[in-house]
Amino acid sequence: MARDERKRPTIYDVAREAELAPSTVSRALSNPGRVSSRTREHVLAVADRLGYQVNSLASALPSGRTHTVALFVSDITNPHFFGIIRGAEHQARAAGCTLILGDTEESPEVEARNIERLGSSVDGFVVAASRMTDEDIEALAGKHRVALISRQLAGLPSVIVDHVDGTREIVEHLAALGHESLVYLAGPRRAWLTDQRWRGLAQAARRVGMSARRLGPFQPTMRAGANAADVALGSGATAAVAHNDLMAIGMLRRVAERGMRVPDDLSVVGFDDIFGSDISSPALTTLGGPFEEVGRLAVDSLLGMREKSREAGRAEQIVLPSHLVIRGSTGKAPVR
Repeated sequence: MARDERKRPTIYDVAREAELAPSTVSRALSNPGRVSSRTREHVLAVADRLGYQVNSLASALPSGRTHTVALFVSDITNPHFFGIIRGAEHQARAAGCTLILGDTEESPEVEARNIERLGSSVDGFVVAASRMTDEDIEALAGKHRVALISRQLAGLPSVIVDHVDGTREIVEHLAALGHESLVYLAGPRRAWLTDQRWRGLAQAARRVGMSARRLGPFQPTMRAGANAADVALGSGATAAVAHNDLMAIGMLRRVAERGMRVPDDLSVVGFDDIFGSDISSPALTTLGGPFEEVGRLAVDSLLGMREKSREAGRAEQIVLPSHLVIRGSTGKAPVR
């Protein structure tokens, strides 16, 4: 019989070959502190020779650890999450864990259902851009280890990119170009960042004497960007700040379809600095951040959680710096 058709070796095969009790082999593989180093090295050598692989879920039964982490993102097709996923994967691998990736499809119901389904199969959950309410997140965090990305909630570890300084940079950049009015094309109502970005833009606009209006909500997609562009152009504002880059790129396309030009007729700014924002036409001015680091730190925070860190106010909330990337989609305010 070919090698790949043979039955996989079991812990009993390893025990027989090592001339040890199965219980001793189990301890050597899952709880090495309970056997001598000599015994563990012997067991590992036999297991390796036989091609035995530890079943992580089975070994989790006595230890409570699966060495598996789940990462949920709100839209897996959004390039914004590519860096977050890569950073999370690298950190999970460095910690000896496997990363499971899930798409919650902008749905709080899907988020909650997926977390409940995986339950004890993972050591914890990193949820990026959660659409759940604070109360629902708190309820889930009472049963599972949870860390947040692009969302802050007292008592839970989280990692975000600074939106306060970031929105200030956007407004000051537009003011320096002579703009006196801007509109914010808001994202989904359930998106925590929608309110945070609008609050930052409005405050910064007041400080420089610029008028600011919030329009929407819109879905954070290129398709929704067409409608957002029509609304922005109809507002009379000379500058538009979209909730994310996908929406902003959709706006650039729609403005061109209407026979107008960016930035001559309307300056456009996005958020996230996604792949492709630099090759859009024109290249998009956008607020970027160290998103691989966001993913890495979120997994690191999750794996470092202890029961005491789940008490209100004790969890680490990390804020990383943002940076404005100025490209061709912003220019001098048109004379009207």
